[in-house]
Amino acid sequence: MTKRDLVVRISKETGIIQEDVHTVIQKTLDYITDALIAGKHVEFRDFGVFEICIRHARIGRNPHKPQSVVRIPERRVVKFKPGKKMKTMVLNT
Repeated sequence: MTKRDLVVRISKETGIIQEDVHTVIQKTLDYITDALIAGKHVEFRDFGVFEICIRHARIGRNPHKPQSVVRIPERRVVKFKPGKKMKTMVLNT
């Protein structure tokens, strides 16, 4: 499902014009991104939690040249943990 699919579906079900639905969805995504950039976690009950985790620096190897070592720097990544309701619904389908 794409953002466009979501906009069309919500618009059809609610009767709100697509432009307004798109604006609300985009603002929601922007605020989630802003919270993650600020280092906060974002929680939606029964859906899941988005949070920032730190991947520690490590040594990697090129599979075609295993003798060459590459240093992979530390970096921030977004982690998603599904909520209990979502997890059970997905597993039971």
